[in-house]
Amino acid sequence: MIKIGVLGLQGAVAEHITMLHQFDNVQPVVVKTKPELDSVEALIMPGGESTAIGKLLDDFNLMDVLAERIRKGMPVWGTCAGMILLAKKISNHDRTFLNAMDIQVRRNAYGSQLDSFRTTLNIPEISEAEIPLVFIRAPYVEEAWNDVKVLAKVDDKIVACKQNNMLATSFHPELTNDLSFHKYFIEKMVKPGNINAD
Repeated sequence: MIKIGVLGLQGAVAEHITMLHQFDNVQPVVVKTKPELDSVEALIMPGGESTAIGKLLDDFNLMDVLAERIRKGMPVWGTCAGMILLAKKISNHDRTFLNAMDIQVRRNAYGSQLDSFRTTLNIPEISEAEIPLVFIRAPYVEEAWNDVKVLAKVDDKIVACKQNNMLATSFHPELTNDLSFHKYFIEKMVKPGNINAD
């Protein structure tokens, strides 16, 4: 049984927990404290409001310990706001958060809530079938460097990428019925051989 946490400070927490419950070998855990973070082998950071989540990470004294777990190799997946938290550069914000991934993101890059949209995309690394994508006040990656692997683009904008133990998506797989991204994260990134946290 693999314990996978979902950062439970703000945002689409319950939706990720529901998705994780569909895997027999996964025990989902809502993470709000350092002991809860210490207990999990991997972490999903959900969509929400990145500034609010960042403030709560500071308030709950989780920012530095989470950054350290990621640096030591804990598998982590940031969806939407989670992508922003991982980025080393944010082009339209005056601070960064975890400074973990070699990407530069633009917050709310597609506009306001009213500009939210759905599409489908074939992403060969993730699934042989087309995957539904839900974008809500979504960021995208403007620049990626070093060994970041681009997994998907929409209109020439990077919307999914990975680097070592980190996965980032602009969109919300947890708001669809498609398990492809969760399956990929569990099977390709959280498998025991990849876990290097202490």
